[in-house]
Amino acid sequence: MKLPDKVAYQILNGFDKSFRWYSRITRGAQSRFEQGQWAATHQAVKERITIYEQSLSDIVSEIYQLIHVHQQNHQFWVDLKSRFTRLLDNHPQFELAETFFNSVIGRVFKHQHIDDQIMYVLPSRCFLSGADRQKVLNSFDTTGTVRAMHEAILATYRFNIEYENKERDLEFMDIALRKRLSRAQLASVKAVELLKPVFYRSKAAYLVGRICMPDETVPFVIALQTNENHQLFVDALLTERMDLSVIFGFARSYFMADTLYPGEVVSFLHELLPHKKQFELYMSLGFYKHGKTVFYRNFLQHLSRSDDRFESAPGTKGLVMAVFHLPSYGVVFKIIKDEFAESKKITRDHVKECYRLVKTSDRVGRMADTHEYVNFRLPRKRVCPALIDELLDTCQSSIELTEEEVIIKHLYIERKMTPLNLYLQQEQDPEKQRHAIDELGLCIKQIAMANIFPGDMLHKNFGITKSGRVIFYDYDEICLMSERQFRALPTSDDPFAIDTLSVGPNDVFPEQFEHFIVGKKVFKELLKALHGDLMTPAYWRKVQAMTKTGTIQDFTPYPASHRFQQR
Repeated sequence: MKLPDKVAYQILNGFDKSFRWYSRITRGAQSRFEQGQWAATHQAVKERITIYEQSLSDIVSEIYQLIHVHQQNHQFWVDLKSRFTRLLDNHPQFELAETFFNSVIGRVFKHQHIDDQIMYVLPSRCFLSGADRQKVLNSFDTTGTVRAMHEAILATYRFNIEYENKERDLEFMDIALRKRLSRAQLASVKAVELLKPVFYRSKAAYLVGRICMPDETVPFVIALQTNENHQLFVDALLTERMDLSVIFGFARSYFMADTLYPGEVVSFLHELLPHKKQFELYMSLGFYKHGKTVFYRNFLQHLSRSDDRFESAPGTKGLVMAVFHLPSYGVVFKIIKDEFAESKKITRDHVKECYRLVKTSDRVGRMADTHEYVNFRLPRKRVCPALIDELLDTCQSSIELTEEEVIIKHLYIERKMTPLNLYLQQEQDPEKQRHAIDELGLCIKQIAMANIFPGDMLHKNFGITKSGRVIFYDYDEICLMSERQFRALPTSDDPFAIDTLSVGPNDVFPEQFEHFIVGKKVFKELLKALHGDLMTPAYWRKVQAMTKTGTIQDFTPYPASHRFQQR
């Protein structure tokens, strides 16, 4: 066997081993769900995220033992890719394997070369959606009654625990579907399809599919939960595309969904949610490394079809990050500055650690997912000179310029949102303003209940989505709730009494929050009226005590009005 063949086989073997490890953790989601092992569920999320880097390090080490990497000529690496491509014939996860191969090459060359001859900048072949569709779908008979179809679904997806009250749940489901679809629509249904893998996340499990009619397709999602006695119940039947979009939102933790055909699952989901990019859906399933690959390909495609230029992102400039965007594209790019303002008593490594903490935490629909890149390349002619000057002034150690490119040695990419401070300046509707302020308070509270203290809670550090949901996106001062001491201000007529306090580095005075979370008096009053408890030490101590016990909160990604138990 020639050397390129040996190395290609070794890399594929490393990927397969990594995927089996990943799948083993994913399959365990069902028993954790059934037994209510919520702490173990969150630990499994963290462990699964670490698998990729560990597997990559192992295989790169093996390759260094097999060959003298830097003594190989360019043709060796071209041959290696060719051999690896042949090994991927009929491989059910070929696209993930190509990304793993890219990671190996990136690690060997320290991410200095992006060359389609030796790595998969473009995929080796087009993914033919539908080729394995029958392997990921269950189809249900629609010629009988709605009740019979629901019974068949619950009988197909088996759990090792009893239902709390299956008859009641079937009745709820029947009522919900008849309320959503008219008699004529129900009569026209030609198929009901559900993905075979169950989608587990936190304290919930989802059966995800669609109702197919001649003129339209409706999402069909059954949300399942367990009670304190480890009995199963149907919590909601969701049939609106917006509900499905929020469930697969970018501010939520990755699903555990066991499948050998991730490409086919993503393709099906993309048909249900065509406004979401495929890279977002891969990420939602936990394949965040491949999601980054698909994002980069999508980004290159967008560059080839657009002509606008990269510029500073709108909003108040941050003290830690330089942020810019391409106006026609839906992400922002964030680079850690070389020096921070004196008020920021943190280091570059601390900032990176904060972003890692968010990556492995339950983001509860309130913290944007971020994706880390090294040596990210932009065509220089597409970057505004003013932005280049700004980056050289604030982030010079992270920037390399050539005649053709701006190379960013380290950056984060995040979904673009409207900064909340800009939204409140521009929005004149009092009801929408009130909703945004209410969302801001809820966002802070839910992050805290997920055991994260947001730190810098200025409203400029929050964004608002098109659906009106407020999301936190500035992580340089976050920490665990246990790392802060929440104290009351002294009672005194002296306005400078705070200066006489012995203030420790971890002390926080919630009564001061009203002075800086939002600026305008009208917004301050709104926040105090809606979430005044945020300004009391008692509230934060209560949440701190709750998180200390390891209590895991349940943050359902759909409105309470959709929940059957609430009716």
